Parts: sequence; C-alpha cells; structure tokens
Amino acid sequence: MSVLQESISLKPYNTFGIPVNARYFAEIVNEGDLVQLLNSDLIGEQKLLILGGGSNILFTEDFNGLVIKVSIPGIKSIEDGNDVVVTSGAGVVWNDLVQYCVQQGFGGIENLSLIPGTVGASPIQNIGAYGVELKDVFESCVAYEIATAKTKVFTYKDCQFGYRDSIFKNELKNQYIITSVSLRLNKIPDVNIQYGAIKDELANRNISSPTISDVSAVVSDIRVSKLPDPSTIGNAGSFFKNPIIDQTQFDLILKQFPEIVHYPAPNGRVKLAAGWLIEQCGFKGIISGETGTWRNQALVLVNHGHATGQEVYSFSEQIVVAVDAKFHVKLEREVNIL
Repeated sequence: MSVLQESISLKPYNTFGIPVNARYFAEIVNEGDLVQLLNSDLIGEQKLLILGGGSNILFTEDFNGLVIKVSIPGIKSIEDGNDVVVTSGAGVVWNDLVQYCVQQGFGGIENLSLIPGTVGASPIQNIGAYGVELKDVFESCVAYEIATAKTKVFTYKDCQFGYRDSIFKNELKNQYIITSVSLRLNKIPDVNIQYGAIKDELANRNISSPTISDVSAVVSDIRVSKLPDPSTIGNAGSFFKNPIIDQTQFDLILKQFPEIVHYPAPNGRVKLAAGWLIEQCGFKGIISGETGTWRNQALVLVNHGHATGQEVYSFSEQIVVAVDAKFHVKLEREVNIL
C-alpha cells in the first residue's frame, strides 16, 4: 500500500493554494493499493476526503481526517466501428486525456479542453463547457465502495447526471471512489461550434471547416485569455454555477435588464451567465484583502498570495448577497467548500 503520511500540507494539492493540513494522507496509484487501504483500520475511524486535482475545492480549515489522493494513471482505447471507447485512469490530468483523444482523431471532448482537474472527478461534477457536457460522451466508470471495498460499474443511467451534478454529489456522496472512466467518442467527429465565442474565433482565423484540433486550440486560447493559470495565481476556475431559472422569472428580469446574457436551458428554462451578473454588481477585477475576482472574468475568485479559505468564502458571500439584491437570483457555488 502507498505510504500513509501524517500532518501533511495540502497547499500543493489544491489549486487555490490554501495552506491547510491533513491529519492523514495517502496517495493511490493502483486499485490494489486502494483495496488495501479501504480494508485498513483507518477506514471508518476517520473522516475521508477523496482528492483528484484539487481544482474544485476551497479549504476553510485543516482537514482532521484521511485524504486519499487518487493518482491512478493510464489511457487505453478500443475501437468499435466509427466509435471508440477510451478508458482513462482516474488520476490522469483531464486535459492530457483531451489532447490524447484530439491527437488520435477521437472526437467528442475537444470543447472540454483545458478544464482543470483529473479524469476521476469529471463524472462527479459532470464537467462541461462551450456547449458540451461529460454526459454527452459518458460510457461508464468503475468505482469502489468505501464501506465494503467492492467494485461497481456505473452506467450513464446509474450516474443520474444533471447540470454540474451527478449521483456522486447526492445519494452516493462520499460513498464511492472512482478509479477509471470510459468515454464513447467518434472517429468521424461532428464538431460542435454552436457556442458564439468559438464561431467568432474560428472566423477570425479564417477556418470554415474546423477539425477537432482546431476546436481544441480555439477553446484553449479562449480559456487562457479569460482564466488565470493556477500555477501563477491561486484559483479554482468558475466559482459559481450559471443559474437556471424559469421563464416567468426571466421575463421579469429581462424587463429591467434587457441586455442580460442568457441561453436556452432544458424544459423551457433559461440559463443566466453568472459572470455577467457578478460584473453588473461591480465585482469584476476587484481586490479585497488577499482575494478578489479575476480581472478578465468575474466568475473566477483568486488568491493573491496569502488568502485564507475563510477569507475567500466570505468574499464569495458578498457576491451572493449583491447578485440576489440586484437580480433576485441566488447564486450557487460550483466549488466544494470544506
């Protein structure tokens, strides 16, 4: 089994760079080590935290329990006609998987380029960007039940995907550890360029028949232009979900704010751009102590060097209150608060 460590700093393991400690820490690089750990005396005695890339988490205090860092590697593919099923270890960096698939000509996740984090977290969050969500290509995932150390294969239906949501965030929260994820991609891809920013940038580059490589490059450049690099300034990407409201509420807001940025959502509902709402409340690019919002994207909260998790959380609460007061819309945090 991987060496169990005590009193380990989690600063290198969260992209916000918050300096907190874990009482116990174990890094898992294969399923055998995981089974051995799950069968150990520590399980059941300690509070558990399963950690991937640490890109969707905000620590507000030390973690008095066991952190399991899932670092299982490996990517393999099986072709099935024009389809190809790509299976990745949970510890693979998500963008490494995207680039592998783009280079192989496997289409379906190029719009998800440069999303931070690891593959194992992707079904939990049902990650999405630029008109594509993980559920659109999800085949299955393998996970181990923490209480029994038994393995289970979760199908698309089992995962109960929603907007940035899945069964792993609800009924099965903290009950399973994902070790691999399989995606069904296509060797004759139908590129998705419906998102306005992608269309505009492709036009700027005089690309009329884009490949998945073109789409990946454009999405990556858009993200780099808008979002800060966690290696240079601490952040967890989009801090809030884009709120989804019913048509009646939207019509009321539209009367007062006709320029509001919005998109159609399922079941006749409307998705609002959280970044736009926050910016209209005067929060874009402001600095508050050691935290604040990113200068190019109000949806991203940053650590200017020495912020505590509590400081970031308190600042986020100011944003929630301001948006609710101005638009009567309650923002939900996308980042997990611990």
